[in-house]
Amino acid sequence: MKLLLFLFASTVCSGSFAMEDPAPLPIGASAPDFSLPATDGKTYSLNDFRSAKLLVIVFTCNHCPTAQAYEDRIKQLVVDYKPKGVALVAISPNDPLSVRLDELGYTDLSDSFDEMKIRYKDKQYNFPYLYDGETSATSKLYGPQATPHVFIFDGERKLRYTGRIDDGEKPGSAKTHDTRNALDELLSNKPVSVDKTKTFGCSIKWPDKRAYAESAAGEWAKEKVDLLPLAREAVTDLLRNPTTDYLLINIWATWCGPCVVEFPHFVDMNRMYRNRDFELITISMDEPDRKEAALKFLTRKQASMKNYIYTGDKYKFIEAIDKKWEGALPYTLLIAPGGKVLYARQGIIDPLALKKLIADSIGRVY
Repeated sequence: MKLLLFLFASTVCSGSFAMEDPAPLPIGASAPDFSLPATDGKTYSLNDFRSAKLLVIVFTCNHCPTAQAYEDRIKQLVVDYKPKGVALVAISPNDPLSVRLDELGYTDLSDSFDEMKIRYKDKQYNFPYLYDGETSATSKLYGPQATPHVFIFDGERKLRYTGRIDDGEKPGSAKTHDTRNALDELLSNKPVSVDKTKTFGCSIKWPDKRAYAESAAGEWAKEKVDLLPLAREAVTDLLRNPTTDYLLINIWATWCGPCVVEFPHFVDMNRMYRNRDFELITISMDEPDRKEAALKFLTRKQASMKNYIYTGDKYKFIEAIDKKWEGALPYTLLIAPGGKVLYARQGIIDPLALKKLIADSIGRVY
């Protein structure tokens, strides 16, 4: 007898399978009650939506590219169906401690409650966005399988539809609008013709996946750290960026206090985006005879990106990098393929603003 093993892998939505992952709520079941904090400062329960003809609960999150692909469509559902008596609420089921940095390649934000508040404001959500990541207890009662996952309840709060929003994750590609079809049928007092569909997206990051997320630290600690010499002649080619990658360059030194303070943010960004069209390069401005000290710092920070130490005239280097740069460290550049400078900053970066620019540049959906 032959044993055939299929391995489905993705650089987008990694995660381990847990035997205790809950099954979706069955059609006809009553909506479980909840009491969850929302990004608007309120706490919501099922009773807060009692006046709605229909209730749509969408389990979604910040980081998943599929979830981000559907953000505007969820907002449009509210615009189109709220006047018809339909209420919509979103719940993030994810435990933020179960999300690895290398699962954040399509986003600037993970799934903590504070980060949900930022996304709520940035995207101007027109629906309540609830946090269940503390225990995921409410989400386990509903049983979402991926983000996003829709549950539609009738006036008696019996489940009438569960599954996807539509059949096209990429915006503009959908041909079958399952959630809209179900809402239209229910509003017309008709049975839902297709009451259950599969979902597609990132797996739910239940709290029992924390060990999987924690395992990343051991993996990253084993990665090799190098520090290579960089001559003046190589700088021009670097800035031209003839690659297809977005190039983030951080210029720093061990004796520069602000450089040391902000450096861990660059390590995080490397782990987040390096599986995309992105490369992070650091350039140390320490004297060449201080190379060992610089390498020791990089090793301690687990800086496994491409690292250089500059070996030429510093003032010629400053002129080559940016004629507007006064020469103070740190200095950071984000360069698009072909050499267009998208970001240039002398001084400490705003990590969130820079991550947002990176995610917007390399793309939030696939």
